[in-house]
Amino acid sequence: MLALLGFITIIVLLTMILTKKMSPLVALIAIPIIAALIGGFGLETSKFIVAGITNIAPVAGMFVFAILFFGIVTDAGMLDPVISGILRVVGSRPTRIVPGTALLALLIHLDGSGAVTFLVTIPAMLPLYTRLGIDKRVLACVASLAAGVNFLPWTGPMIRASAALHIPVSEIFTPLIPIQLVGLVFVFSVSYWLGRKEEIRLGLTKGAPIGFIHTHELTELEKQIRRPGNFWINIALTVIVLGVMISGKIDPVVMFMVGVVLALMINYPNVDMQRARVDAHAKAALLMASILFAAGVFTGIMTKSGMLSAMAKAAVAMVPPSMASHIPVVLGLLSMPLSLLFDPDSFYFGVLPVVAEVSHMLGVPSIQVAQAALLGQMTTGFPVSPLTPATFLVAGLAGIDLADHQKYTFKYLFAASIVMTIACVLLGIFPL
Repeated sequence: MLALLGFITIIVLLTMILTKKMSPLVALIAIPIIAALIGGFGLETSKFIVAGITNIAPVAGMFVFAILFFGIVTDAGMLDPVISGILRVVGSRPTRIVPGTALLALLIHLDGSGAVTFLVTIPAMLPLYTRLGIDKRVLACVASLAAGVNFLPWTGPMIRASAALHIPVSEIFTPLIPIQLVGLVFVFSVSYWLGRKEEIRLGLTKGAPIGFIHTHELTELEKQIRRPGNFWINIALTVIVLGVMISGKIDPVVMFMVGVVLALMINYPNVDMQRARVDAHAKAALLMASILFAAGVFTGIMTKSGMLSAMAKAAVAMVPPSMASHIPVVLGLLSMPLSLLFDPDSFYFGVLPVVAEVSHMLGVPSIQVAQAALLGQMTTGFPVSPLTPATFLVAGLAGIDLADHQKYTFKYLFAASIVMTIACVLLGIFPL
């Protein structure tokens, strides 16, 4: 009964968001609360909500101050040379611009953070896409692909899989290196194809018309708030903030808070200007914070009520013993869409150990189960999953509707997962 209620809750949530019957904010709060009340949890639901919000608070804080930080250094002009450099390299042809976007996202995602990847890549490339009229869904899609396929040893899914099954990260990741290379080839192939489609649609097969200026033009207001003399200082500040954050020595939310303070003091020592810069990005920060806390309500209720756990057990029970040898392949194919049903902790610490244990009892190595999960579960799946804040972030930064992003990007992310699973079979990593 609890599992059924959980599945119905997820289906209703996705339906409401995808059909635009409800905004994500409303759906993430209202639907799980109704489900909890139907499940008979009554006033205990409030405890579930508080627990969920408590868990999401550090992430919400990080996103809020990350938006402020990158907004401030962008206002100061830190990204202007980056954008100009990209323009010089990719020119005005979408067949270069879109793969260039993938490359930029791939390089930035070396820190393992999807959020930082989107926070840097999308604002850097959006002016070019807007100016040439390239579909912004393509920008969101390509950035998502690059981040999704780049499952590095220090990323969340890899660490969770290793911890859940007590298998060293190196043993899981090393055999997957050629698979990741296959995935990256797929990413750049799709990027070129999408760029070619846009090139034909916009009539840019020979580049932009004569008169197109390969520079990032600024408005009068933007010129007033630019601080070109602080370019290297802002670069150094950004490298330090991200470097310390990646090292794990200081919590990300703390580093971004410190970064915001230093960025304001360095670039805008005047109190009125500091207030103006914060106000300029407050709307985006507040919107993101509200969505994140709403996601906390959803995950808190689904986790603490036991619905996610019951769903996991029900899903595992559906695997017949005769299919044991095919579990890695099946899981590899299903791992990406399963990101829409399970948050990373519920899957890797709830579902994966059970699947691995069943597989082990039936003669299938647990490591293959871990590798199969990493081909899609919150790797290629996280940029479109309603259970991850990054999904809302990428759509918001690109200026597109969440449902439009999910509909457009899902098929390419799913295809990447399928391609990598097939590669695992062909290279002998998974038995068929």
